[in-house]
Amino acid sequence: MEHQSAIAYGNKFKNGYLGSDGSETGWGMKWDFIVVHESGHEWFGNNLTAKDLGDMWIHESFTNYSEALFIDYFYGKKASQAYVNGNRRGIKNDRPLQGPYHVNKEGSGDMYNKGGVLHNMIRTIIDDDKKWRGILRGLNKDFHLKTVNYSDIVNYISFKSGIDFKRTFIQYIQKSSIPTLEIIEKSPGEFLIRWISEVKGFDMPVHIIDQKGKRILIKPNTEFKIMKFNGLTKENLKVDTFNYYIGVTI
Repeated sequence: MEHQSAIAYGNKFKNGYLGSDGSETGWGMKWDFIVVHESGHEWFGNNLTAKDLGDMWIHESFTNYSEALFIDYFYGKKASQAYVNGNRRGIKNDRPLQGPYHVNKEGSGDMYNKGGVLHNMIRTIIDDDKKWRGILRGLNKDFHLKTVNYSDIVNYISFKSGIDFKRTFIQYIQKSSIPTLEIIEKSPGEFLIRWISEVKGFDMPVHIIDQKGKRILIKPNTEFKIMKFNGLTKENLKVDTFNYYIGVTI
């Protein structure tokens, strides 16, 4: 485990977690899960620490994501995103990742896999890996040996990225459901698009893919917007559901 002065190891010197890969992609079997994950806590957990157990998601979501960064470094971005996608298998969506404050209670165990999925989505939305790496390093530099809470993390990422992620974090950290992107074709090339979410004004940007494979970042909210895309029909419009953990209706 990650405690700095009382290190414990129990993975039987096997790759994966006790010899298995929760993502079922094969990428999790190329390294010792416990060594990589618990080492990740030296950054998120021991250097940057949540003030309240209700924000344990800060420790575990980023450290889960650090597993994907390990894969990214040794095997490439495509492999790391496949690993994150595969980890969705373990998500239950049973309750929020954030627990109640001041009662020594954690949120859902989804703080691991769903949290890692959230950070991969944020990376995808920012679409600038240099900036994203700077944000992760900046969190540990600017909050070095400090305690933080939910607002500290959300405000920092929003400020440094230049994108308001407040409602995105509410949806994925403080709610148990996932949003659905609703797309209605009015005519060829013209669509009504909105988010269906329990978060008022939910406005997470998302990538769609046109008939030529070009990725287009759109910015819907919970009110229908008319969006036009030359040559697109509901038959050839795709949504990037590989990197975005969302529902889609077309």
